[in-house]
Amino acid sequence: MEQFDQVCKERLIEIKTVLMEKEKEYAKNDDRYHNFNIAARILGTTPEKALRGIMMKHLVSVFDIIEAPSKTTHDIIDEKVGDLINYLILLEGMLKKRLDSIK
Repeated sequence: MEQFDQVCKERLIEIKTVLMEKEKEYAKNDDRYHNFNIAARILGTTPEKALRGIMMKHLVSVFDIIEAPSKTTHDIIDEKVGDLINYLILLEGMLKKRLDSIK
């Protein structure tokens, strides 16, 4: 199997594992977006914008890796890129839920 194919296979498994584990930790009252909804209320903004703010930390970490790849490890790359992917998946879900509620 090519290296890229292996990365894809492992990433897909990791996405599902992490999102299911984090749901147990962060979801309240069957609301997967609980933390973003509360952060939005506190900040006086939308849940999507609250997620964007929280996601920025992960984006900066990935940018740091890009700037100094020799100072990182495979495990750190897996973690940081995975965090960013998972936030984008959460954002996708939030945006689609909002759009569906408008229609």
